[in-house]
This record gives sequence, C-alpha cells and structure tokens, in this order.
Amino acid sequence: MSQLESLRDILVAINPFSGLPPILQTVYWVVFVTILISILSELWLMAKGARATSRHGSSGPAQATDDYLWVFVVPALNEETTIRDSVTRLQAVDVRHRRILVVNDGSEDGTGAVLDEITSASDDVLVLTRRPPSARQGKAAALNAAYRHLLAERSDPTSSLAQFDEAHTVIVIVDADGRLEPDAPRAVTPHFDDARVGGVQVLVRIYNRARVLPWVQDLEFAVFGWVYQRGRSALDTANMGGNGQFNRLRALQSIADECGPWRNRLTEDQDLGVRLLEQGWKGRQENSTWVSQQGLSSLRRLYRQRVRWSQGTWQALRLIAQPRTGMRPLARADQIWYLLTPCTQALVGATVALSVVYVAIDIEHLHIAVITGVMFYLMSFAPGVAAMLASLRGNGPWRVLLAIALAHCFVIYSWIIYPVVYQAALRQLLHRQSWSKTAREPIDDDPALSLSV
Repeated sequence: MSQLESLRDILVAINPFSGLPPILQTVYWVVFVTILISILSELWLMAKGARATSRHGSSGPAQATDDYLWVFVVPALNEETTIRDSVTRLQAVDVRHRRILVVNDGSEDGTGAVLDEITSASDDVLVLTRRPPSARQGKAAALNAAYRHLLAERSDPTSSLAQFDEAHTVIVIVDADGRLEPDAPRAVTPHFDDARVGGVQVLVRIYNRARVLPWVQDLEFAVFGWVYQRGRSALDTANMGGNGQFNRLRALQSIADECGPWRNRLTEDQDLGVRLLEQGWKGRQENSTWVSQQGLSSLRRLYRQRVRWSQGTWQALRLIAQPRTGMRPLARADQIWYLLTPCTQALVGATVALSVVYVAIDIEHLHIAVITGVMFYLMSFAPGVAAMLASLRGNGPWRVLLAIALAHCFVIYSWIIYPVVYQAALRQLLHRQSWSKTAREPIDDDPALSLSV
C-alpha cells in the first residue's frame, strides 16, 4: 500500500462525516468550522474582557461631568404609557448641563398631552413635534431631526448650547420606555476623556422582569453586554445599541450627511456604531451602570420585534465591504465575523435541522446529528454561562452551578426564537420594509424574579 493510500485511509477513519455523499460532507465540514470559529471567537472575547484593565465601575468624580453638555434625545411615537416615566427620570440624572429633546413623531394618542404637562412645569425639556408627511418615517428620521435642531440651536452664539464644543457635547439616546440610571453620565465620562472615543454603550436591562419571558430577555441583554460588548470594548470596537448609547457630537458629525448621522435602517443603532468604527472612532461598553427598558410579555410580539431586528442585521451585511480605518487586524476580523452573524446563524440552524431529517431517513448516521447538536449547544451555552458568572454577585461553587442552570434558560430561549433569522431573510429578499410599532405594556415595577447585576 502506498503512503498516499495510507494517508487517505487515515483521513477516512477520522472523518466523522465519512459515508455521506461528498456534497453533504462539504456542507457539514463548513458548518463544523463555522461553529468552531464561533466558539473560539466567544472564548477569545470572554478572555479579552476578563483580562482588560477594568473600566467598569471606574466612575470619575461627580464634577467631571460638568465639562460636558449632555443632550438626551427621546424619540416618541404613541408613547403615552411610558413617556412621563422616562422623561422625569432623565430630569433626575445627575448632571449640571443638560438638555432633553423629545421628538413627538406624529403621535395620535395622549403622548402630546403628557408632554405638554411636563413642559409646562419644567424648562429643561423641549418637545420637537413632527407631523405628516415628515413624521413616522422611522426612528432614524426622528433622531436626525433632533440632531439638526441641535446644530441649529448651537449656531446661535447666545445659546447656552454654544458654550460647549463638539468634542464636549454628548448626545444620549434613550427610548421612550427607557430608565437611565442617575449616575450614568458620571460612569461614562472617563471613557470620553480619550478624545478618540466616539461612543459609549451602557448595559441594557429589562425592568419588568418579574415575568418569565421578560426575564429571559434581560438575560439575553446580559449575554450581549457582558460577553460580546465587554470583550469588544477591550478592543475599542464595542457597538452602539438603540437604547442607552452616548455619542460624541464630533463623532456623529464625521459620519453625517445632509439628513444627519443616522440611516434609515431597521437597526439604525448597529449601522451607526459600525460606521463610527469605520471612521476610526473607538467604541466602548460600560457595565457599571445601565438603562432599563420594557420587555415583551407576548411571544408573538417578541417574534415580531426580533424579526425586525434580524432583518436589520441582514441589511448590515453591506457594511462588510467598507474600509476600517486604523483597526487592528484581529479587531477587524471580529467586526467582519460580527456582521456575518445572520449568515452563520442561518447556515448552522439549517444544518442542524438537516441532521435530524437525515437521521430519520438513515439511522446509521446518528453520530452526525449528535456531533452537530453538541457543537450547536456549546455555541449557545458558553456565552450564557459567561454572562451569568460576570453578572451574578457572590463567589463559590453555588454561583457557578446557578450560572450553569440559568444559562440553560438562555439556550432554550435562543432556540425558541431561532426561526426569526429565516423569516427576516425572506422579508429582506421580498423587499418588505414596512413595520407597525409595537404597543407598550402597562408599567410593572415588580422585580421579584430579577437578578442583581
């Protein structure tokens, strides 16, 4: 037997997919490598976040915020249920120089009346009322309207806003159901002491997490913040979220067109964050403070929301081709991998389903379903454990066991909503972009099932 034949026999012997048609072997090997890269990427980000010099909890002195103008922008469309709660909490945020801009984007409910009551009792809230046909063009359009108003007001030399230059003006996006912690500006200020930091994202929490479904959404945001964002913050490539993002005005100006810095995307936050990084700005995550928002208690409405978010990630694929100024090679590779998320999710999920079907037809290849299932499980399980270990208080084996138990909740939840990636892809292929706003639920402050972070 020749050496070539011997090597071939060895490769066949160790090939877990031997016996399958060549095309299927190729597919499974591609998926195997994809999952392996995903797991290694997650472990790498966990290690980067753990080893980095901790910026979390490193709030500067209270007076440090006095060097900045904090402009809180709240886009609002039919938000009568939560808008008063959100705005009054912003008025309690611990800063000396503030401006609260609420964009009433063509609301047809009692939002306008609630805002009139607030502005009649306070002079630090300004309401920008948009009406059709300019209103209801999406969150990006509402944010750009606030941005243009800010620039116009700053152009007046007598305005108090003109006292701060673009580098010391921070625009903070807070959703109409958002509850920003009073110490949030103090926590993010040390990041902005680095002149190249363009944006800082704070941790996102769910405040109505006494019910199971919102609680698991809180866990989902913990995974994103403590695993992916914390690791990328160590690389200065943390992305911006739709709620609780702090953006330096100078950074926004560097990516703005005639309309403003935000683009009409279903995930305008992701789009903006990536474009800031492409221009050489640094992105950071701050987990010592947070913004809380309302979770969805209806699985049907949750699916609908996540389909919209997933479609936004499909739209973001076009950003892969953009140059990334000054970004280190590994950070650049991580950003590209991050943007490829919907593709890898669709590929892996379809292959797992294919494994189940194939085993039903040919039970002799049961091991293939086991291999892909285990790999898929590890890819979903590892981030959940890491997030729980990072966010749960206390030490010892019980903390580890609790983290493992709670991580399984994240795995189950991830699998339940997994089909959204395919529905979103179909919508994108059909060029279906229209969406109706998800109604808010009555405010529920019972934290009975909450985890301490």
